[in-house]
Amino acid sequence: MKGIFAVFLLIFLIGCTKGFSQNSNEIYIDNGKNLIKINAEIADDNNERANGLMFREGLDENDGMLFVFDEEKAQTFWMKNTLMPLDIIFINEELEIVDIKYAVPCLQDPCPLYKSSRPATYVLEVGGNFTAKKGIDIGDKILLNEKVLK
Repeated sequence: MKGIFAVFLLIFLIGCTKGFSQNSNEIYIDNGKNLIKINAEIADDNNERANGLMFREGLDENDGMLFVFDEEKAQTFWMKNTLMPLDIIFINEELEIVDIKYAVPCLQDPCPLYKSSRPATYVLEVGGNFTAKKGIDIGDKILLNEKVLK
């Protein structure tokens, strides 16, 4: 009986986590001085990319979401139904940061669009002002786990 209770308790506790488990990956940003670790949830299909971080009330400081696209091109994001400010980090095929946008929640339609100035294959969303706090800039490199790469 104790074993069954322990299994149910474990399932309950796993269900209470923030969602950075099965699809969670460690990503590092090399800003030339430090390696900055980010626990990233992966959005690599149309449904996950469409939902993104909508309706989330917050992120822990080193948490984020990595959007993986099928092709390198200018990527466009918006903040519809996003409740917190975000830094949107655009990353090319060579895993170099090519653009960073500071995005605020959309309070009314039409929502502004945040488009990369250069083609990107990956987009990393982190909490607002994260890049400024950590000294992350255009030209910095990303280190990804092999299972994230297509």
